[in-house]
Amino acid sequence: MSDDDTPDIAIALEVDDPVLADRLAALLDGVAGLRLAAPGEAALAIVSRDRRAAPPADIALTPRELDVLGLMAEGASNKMIARQLRISVHTVKFHVGSLLDKLDATGRTDAVAHAARRGVINL
Repeated sequence: MSDDDTPDIAIALEVDDPVLADRLAALLDGVAGLRLAAPGEAALAIVSRDRRAAPPADIALTPRELDVLGLMAEGASNKMIARQLRISVHTVKFHVGSLLDKLDATGRTDAVAHAARRGVINL
């Protein structure tokens, strides 16, 4: 319970990356009125992310493009994406360009927004 006797809102984390899950848990721990749901407990909200989830049939993204898109959604720069995925910055730029074309987006933020609206990624 919060300080004002209002019940805390239970939030479940369903994230495929343990490092990201730990970071999210640490961030949520400091928010008044929120708490992480215990395993099996019903939660009011679910935070989930599975970068390998299949995109809708009308969008043909490769697994690597999904990796890049997921990191773009987290706000990672091309250099950060390259380091994380152990590829060159040039290759990241290629994937970003391909994503912009496939998602009919005008920029990185627009690509993430289009992908989220179309169910390609969950934010």
